Amino acid sequence: MPSRPATLDASAELAPAISRKARLHVVTGKGGTGKTTVAAALALALASGGKKVLLIEVEGRQAIAQLFDQPALPYEERRVVQGPDDGGDLYALAIDPESALLEYLAMYYRLGRAGKALDRFGVIEFATTIAPGVRDVLLTGKLYETANRNSRNKGARQYDAVVLDAPPTGRIAQFLNVNDELAGLAKMGPIKSQADTVTTLLRSRRTAVHLVTVLEEMPVQETADGVQQLHDAGLPVGGVVVNLVRPQDLDTEARTTLLRRTVDPAGVAEELGVARIDDGANLVASLLEEGHDHAQRRALEDEQRELVAGIGAPTYELPKLAAGIDLTGLYELAAELCDQGMA
Repeated sequence: MPSRPATLDASAELAPAISRKARLHVVTGKGGTGKTTVAAALALALASGGKKVLLIEVEGRQAIAQLFDQPALPYEERRVVQGPDDGGDLYALAIDPESALLEYLAMYYRLGRAGKALDRFGVIEFATTIAPGVRDVLLTGKLYETANRNSRNKGARQYDAVVLDAPPTGRIAQFLNVNDELAGLAKMGPIKSQADTVTTLLRSRRTAVHLVTVLEEMPVQETADGVQQLHDAGLPVGGVVVNLVRPQDLDTEARTTLLRRTVDPAGVAEELGVARIDDGANLVASLLEEGHDHAQRRALEDEQRELVAGIGAPTYELPKLAAGIDLTGLYELAAELCDQGMA
């Protein structure tokens, strides 16, 4: 049996501070930066304001289900967090290309039974595997459908916001711009019309593309390149989320003395003695070496932080949680995003 959805704590004060009017939030980032975690935290932050939010993944990893301790998500919108009576529900959806194509054929071409027959003959799998562009068209088409629902979509759940755990930064511009390319190939007809409609949404102020990075050289450079590619493609950049930030335990003076190796070993030994810790020479030397490495990492992170600031997008920082990521950790990160005005 599927597990019950988690429950939003009504006493949790995640005050919303809406910084923009985006309805569709696309979250991307280099592998290893925690983009799925950030997407989930952002969705939770938006839902905490009493809104109904949909969190979508398109890479088939079932990472959202794992984060919320749920069974594998089917191709349907399933509630994973239940809010109080006045709203705040969070739903999740894992989009697979084959199901999206069947739905697309039924919705726009009324090929209900015929579409299922094509699926039995393997045509669906062939189309979505051999032609990756078709796959991205279907995924963005479903994304558009969920973000563009209104009162005319009878029986379909309407959302205040949709958050997409998107493909990595290296291909995000291509992924979001696939319908523009399709419209260029299809000069007229329903395919061009649908492609133009999706492109209009993705390039409008109703969409915000957020990039996740960590304070390391390669992810920061890829983030800067990604922002430039998005600008070149006419796609709206939201903010840059610096994830997994370590606490700053040392002040500037302490870091400088560690970097210059001018810390007095005798002073360290004396402090260890006050704490009743064995002040052997090996321990003092090890502590000083670890302190030097720590100060070096902080200096490198400060350099990367300056580069992130130079990208020119609103920047938000999320801490590295000592206890790891679970639902409680997601609430902590969501609160951080609310406090910093991202949601």
